[in-house]
Amino acid sequence: MKKFFQDKTPKLDFKKALKKPIPIKCVQIDEAFEVETMEGIMSGKPGDWLMIGVNGEKYVCDAAIFKKSYDIVD
Repeated sequence: MKKFFQDKTPKLDFKKALKKPIPIKCVQIDEAFEVETMEGIMSGKPGDWLMIGVNGEKYVCDAAIFKKSYDIVD
């Protein structure tokens, strides 16, 4: 079994890909919170986003990652 580590990029033939523009539901939460996800309980910090994915799954998105990855389209 191969192992991949966060601090080392393997020498593989990586391709570039763009995430499909699939709208999701999201709301910014102004206090610490917890949400039950498919992987277990996740904690969010004040300012993080509660997300609902395309299959109804709920998860937390860090505020800085949200800013880099999403645009509000309302």
